[in-house]
Amino acid sequence: MKEHGEDRYGAIAQRLSVWYGEHGRDLPWRHTRDPYRIWVSEIILQQTRVAQAMGYYERFTERFPDAKRLAEASEDEVLKLWQGLGYYSRARHLHAAAALLCDRFGGHLPADYAAVRSMPGVGDYTAAAICSIAFGMPYAVVDGNVFRVLSRLFDCDEPIDTTAGRRFFAELAAALLPVTDPGRHNQAIMDFGALQCLPGRPDCPECPLNDLCLAFASGKVSDRPVRTMHTKIASRWFNYLQVVCDGNTWIHRRQKNDIWHGLYEFPMVETSDACDWLRLAGESRVEALFGGVVPQPVKVTEMPPHQLSHRVIRARFFRFELPEAPSGFERFLCVPVAELGNYAIPRLIERYLENS
Repeated sequence: MKEHGEDRYGAIAQRLSVWYGEHGRDLPWRHTRDPYRIWVSEIILQQTRVAQAMGYYERFTERFPDAKRLAEASEDEVLKLWQGLGYYSRARHLHAAAALLCDRFGGHLPADYAAVRSMPGVGDYTAAAICSIAFGMPYAVVDGNVFRVLSRLFDCDEPIDTTAGRRFFAELAAALLPVTDPGRHNQAIMDFGALQCLPGRPDCPECPLNDLCLAFASGKVSDRPVRTMHTKIASRWFNYLQVVCDGNTWIHRRQKNDIWHGLYEFPMVETSDACDWLRLAGESRVEALFGGVVPQPVKVTEMPPHQLSHRVIRARFFRFELPEAPSGFERFLCVPVAELGNYAIPRLIERYLENS
């Protein structure tokens, strides 16, 4: 893989290290070598911006300072602390992995790549980050930032969204990885992509690697990295029914095999497109919930589109104030309206409640 020369690889790694010493981000998980805290930070950082991650990391590690405390917690408590971060499967995987660590490894992450990689929620990237940063093991990380940096430095036209492309860049990242302090190198190249080698308009003339960057030399920086696929964004329409009766309301917990698994929400009817109340009231599912006599809502709230990774949730909330609970709501959980904040709910519903 080092067809471009040993010296060039060494020069790139050296300059990244120098740049990182001057410009690397001061992040709380970089002040520890505790494998548990590094693991938690890496799981939080999956699909989360660094600025948002910091507060969650501090609160999470304060409440659960080690794997044992995390394993002993209920899933509801873990999800509540995770509320607002999205991708809740990460929290469930953390919880399950903590129990596994306590059962197999005395509550401590093992200094073993295969064992770390086998933990729930840990893929190649996360395992490499944990093992290199916590244990100094020579495993290279490859994420979106690394794809971009490498594809520009080496002017690669290999697509990053194919199996062959991902394998190519994994080998290239491994070839560039220095033997000494691989964790520092991994953090350096990720920060370099996040702060210097930006997706839109990187400041190439001021880049400390511009004389080593083949895409800069060929004028193809804006063409790198190459992708072949485009993710189609689908829409889903959620119609929430919030019934309020004598200070109480009804919620239920979302089940597996869908978004927000394990979180609580108001009873909801999903439709194939936008649906006003006149049409929704005629739905058999709605009639069944209200026992055949469908009342008029006192308030209808249409929320702004809620963007997820591969879909957009378009939600309407229909609020009812009734003297008694409809018969179809008896299977749901009755809670005081004032105590809704005690339950882990999707950010979409949290935003609705904040503005109700």
